[in-house]
Amino acid sequence: MIDNFKFNLQKEIVFFDIESTGLNVIRDRIVQIALIKYFPDGREPEELEMLINPGIPISKEAMDVHGITPEMLKNKPTFAQVGQQLFHFIGNADLGGYNSDRFDIPMLMEEFDRIGLELDVSIRNCIDIQKIFYKMEPRTLKAAYKFFCNAELTDAHDALADVRATVDVFKGQLIKYEGVDHVDGDDFVTPAPIKNDMTALANFTANSNQVDVTMRMKYDHNGVIVFNFGKHIGKPVGETLYKDRQYYGWILEKEFSAQVKQIVKKLVKEYEQSLS
Repeated sequence: MIDNFKFNLQKEIVFFDIESTGLNVIRDRIVQIALIKYFPDGREPEELEMLINPGIPISKEAMDVHGITPEMLKNKPTFAQVGQQLFHFIGNADLGGYNSDRFDIPMLMEEFDRIGLELDVSIRNCIDIQKIFYKMEPRTLKAAYKFFCNAELTDAHDALADVRATVDVFKGQLIKYEGVDHVDGDDFVTPAPIKNDMTALANFTANSNQVDVTMRMKYDHNGVIVFNFGKHIGKPVGETLYKDRQYYGWILEKEFSAQVKQIVKKLVKEYEQSLS
């Protein structure tokens, strides 16, 4: 049925996806782009795919995801060399993608802007398939209760009722996913991670890069805690704040979380001790 489905189009639409040097839509660059263009007259869609030399390093985290290395890109064109071709291919078409509103479109706009071209989104519809998925399959407690417990949650937003419902959902998850392998977006398989074992579940759901809940800091690929924001982004927190006391004081005085302040104090103290 899906193979025979035809879009009802008033104008051309281009679905696309990009791989990049990292996740910062302003600082990072495209290393691969793939586009499929559909036409209102129903003719066969056109495809365009290319590797692009970004001119900047690719983060280890990005390479772990897409597997594109600098060696693979050293003889590939830069975006400046292929930008006009891409701009012409897109034309005035609508745009579609998965998480495209937050990532792919903004990054592509930045790349075009650097070579003097404006990707004007005001003249086109932008269809983010991830948003459709999230809206139609809501991730609320009420939706989870219906899915895992096959019942309606009637007392939603009453604290005690919500806690009881959360416990029931958890029980339902343990039953539903017992023995089920998890396959991530890169086809990496975690054998049966959902089990009646709190430590195992905590490890499975933990963000391995996360240091604090507000994501002001993260672990880099060497396991060092670095800044995830501001003028010192990517720099080691302990060493940086030990040397930049003004910035250290600013963090302690401003509205950062108590957790952030506790961690930076500890890191500065540890760095200071490492010097003695």
